[in-house]
Amino acid sequence: MNTIRILPFLLALLPVCAQAEPVSPAAKPAKPAAPTAANKPLLANQQAFLNLPEERRKEFAKQLGESQRLFQQKRVFETFDALDKTDAVFPDSPESLNLRGACYVELRSFDKAAAAFNKALLLSPENPSINFNIAEVLFVTKKWQEAHDLFGKILQSLSKGDLSLYRLAEFKILLCKKKLGLKDEALALAKKYGMDDDSPYYYFAHAAIAYDDKNLIKAEEWLAMASRIFSNPDALSAWQDTLVEYGYIKSFYGGELKDE
Repeated sequence: MNTIRILPFLLALLPVCAQAEPVSPAAKPAKPAAPTAANKPLLANQQAFLNLPEERRKEFAKQLGESQRLFQQKRVFETFDALDKTDAVFPDSPESLNLRGACYVELRSFDKAAAAFNKALLLSPENPSINFNIAEVLFVTKKWQEAHDLFGKILQSLSKGDLSLYRLAEFKILLCKKKLGLKDEALALAKKYGMDDDSPYYYFAHAAIAYDDKNLIKAEEWLAMASRIFSNPDALSAWQDTLVEYGYIKSFYGGELKDE
């Protein structure tokens, strides 16, 4: 599933660490970084990570990188093994929990995925990427009202600089509104952006309307236009996954979840 977000959190601290003088395993723990106007205070697990010897921080990055590589190759069970090694270096990692949740999503084990994502959120509160993954599990399990509300909350914290993710969240809200019977609101959202928008939103929103009108040929035409304009498959994979999750396109998984 290409809609799940893999986040940097502790790893974002590593470039700062790399600029420092090398430290030995016996070096004293780093003092808490003083907050500045430009930087928020470090969370407890971030400071604990910085307190690790440099070699352990590097080992964490290595093991997590290997976990991410295996996950991208859809080698889920090997990813679990690599994550166990990552956790052995540093256990309080939202990256590891987030990736573990993503693995459970691939296995369609949504209860375990939600548990992992919620643990990650405790370590990185209000993290939009983790919240997005939690909302995605709600969406896939057809908890439309909860998914609608959480995606709406996520929009308030997402930077519009991340246009693709912002529009994808809006598209999922549109689809939730359709399931909730808010047809007029869904149609208004479908018309929110035009063909000049730098995302696939316009084409997929109109495809969704065509699917609802039982006009499969028109829906396929809209999707074909999106494929011609956004020729990189990676740009469309999350959107295509969303249509499968919603039920417009038949999934290769056997059986469907019932709406709540």
